[in-house]
Amino acid sequence: MIFAAGRGERMRPLTDTCPKPLLTVRGRPLIVWHILNLVRAGLTEIVINHAHLGHMIEETLGDGSRYGATLVYSAEGTALETAGGIAKARHLLGDSPFLAVAGDIYCPHFDFSKVKDVLEESDPWGKPYPVGERDLAWLYLVKNPAHHPEGDFALANFSISNHGEPRYTFSGIGVYRPELFDTVAAGESAKLAPILREFADKGKIGGEVYRGDWTDVGTIERLEQLNAPLRTGS
Repeated sequence: MIFAAGRGERMRPLTDTCPKPLLTVRGRPLIVWHILNLVRAGLTEIVINHAHLGHMIEETLGDGSRYGATLVYSAEGTALETAGGIAKARHLLGDSPFLAVAGDIYCPHFDFSKVKDVLEESDPWGKPYPVGERDLAWLYLVKNPAHHPEGDFALANFSISNHGEPRYTFSGIGVYRPELFDTVAAGESAKLAPILREFADKGKIGGEVYRGDWTDVGTIERLEQLNAPLRTGS
């Protein structure tokens, strides 16, 4: 699932006439970078939620065939936040663990093929989990960017917690078991962070650090920085 329902307030006035995932970074829309990387990894069935100017996303991407993907849309009308968007799209996502990616990040070299088996029945060392002790989510964390120096979570031995050191920032890329969202009703607005923090306290969230190129394209300044090499010809 690619999250594409946000209004993009900090990107105005650009997002007044263009949904943020369609903003161009280095020659192609942000969301197309994700689609191409997912297809390259063999992940071709993709759900995209949308709200603000969502019709433009559907008109631009179509059914996904030009990218080698099958795209299905979950229209929200009013954005339901991240967990709410997942809850509304659960009937499209199925009963198995699924990957979810923020549509407003730029990570052109992320290898999505590595996420396929992270929520298998055994831990990272191959040891089977006892019944009821499987991770409910696997998050990819990054080094804290300048605009978020305090980070989001601590990480030790592939286990994510709310306290401790070292701390990292959630990249917006995660793999989730559907039951993580059992308490969120379809059509309900709900944020993802409180759910992750609740289950991190229960020891049910695993993760690892991604050290490749990654940018949260949350402001016009960051968008301009990404596109600057194209303008200078370097």
